[in-house]
Amino acid sequence: MCIIFFKFDPRPASKNAYRLILAANRDEVYSRPSKAADFWGNGSEILSGLDLEEGKEGGSWLGISKRGKLAALTNYMDARPNPDAQGRGFLVSNFLTENMDSHSYLRKVSSESHLYNGFNLLTAEFRPKEDTVCYYGNKGNSEPISLKPAGIYGLSNSLLETPWKKLQRGKQDFTSTVNRNLPTDSLVQELLHILNNEEPNTPDLVQESQREGFNDSMLRAYSAVCVRYPGYGTRTNTVILIDADGNVTFTERTMVDCDVSQWSTRSFHFKLQD
Repeated sequence: MCIIFFKFDPRPASKNAYRLILAANRDEVYSRPSKAADFWGNGSEILSGLDLEEGKEGGSWLGISKRGKLAALTNYMDARPNPDAQGRGFLVSNFLTENMDSHSYLRKVSSESHLYNGFNLLTAEFRPKEDTVCYYGNKGNSEPISLKPAGIYGLSNSLLETPWKKLQRGKQDFTSTVNRNLPTDSLVQELLHILNNEEPNTPDLVQESQREGFNDSMLRAYSAVCVRYPGYGTRTNTVILIDADGNVTFTERTMVDCDVSQWSTRSFHFKLQD
């Protein structure tokens, strides 16, 4: 389970507004080995967390490059994934390293989508003259789509904008927060607060339409923006801001030693390359 809320506005009305505001949770088995967000790649130009699971090393769930490329992944809710499928995290890492535009990359991914378990993938480019955000989910339409600017979107473990109650509740809180024109530090803290809302949103008949293989206690836990279930749940919060001048603030709050009471927070600041 994962969740992403984002506002994409390539031409913000004021200098204090943002071209991108993104807030995301990574939900995963607590014991799965991972590396916290840091720079990597040629010239240390890519910033992301990395999966260290055997056979999946180097995959990621969310990352951004100094060249303005961004990718984010959520899995499609499925209790019985194919254990022999390719690692979905490479869909993020490959986009960040390959020299392909967002839409072309997703078209390539769509032609190979049968090799993966269910996923949703966002790819984006933030350039001096044009910003682009695209989406593809291999359980939905066969073609990727380009998202309309100045929109607020939500993505969890079904297709983009599927009206799960947790998505609607989180998106409502996200929208209210980003419309308050808060200073950067306050905005980050408010978004982290939204991401850590553990209140269940049940019953949810839309989410339950994908319930095969999940028991009632799992569904209740998974219905919250911040998931808490024995040995599994939200272990990383990420907030990414890109302002009108291309300045990036990347804040990651991540669980330490599989302990829900121990967290480490780190922020990165850099300017996109022209």
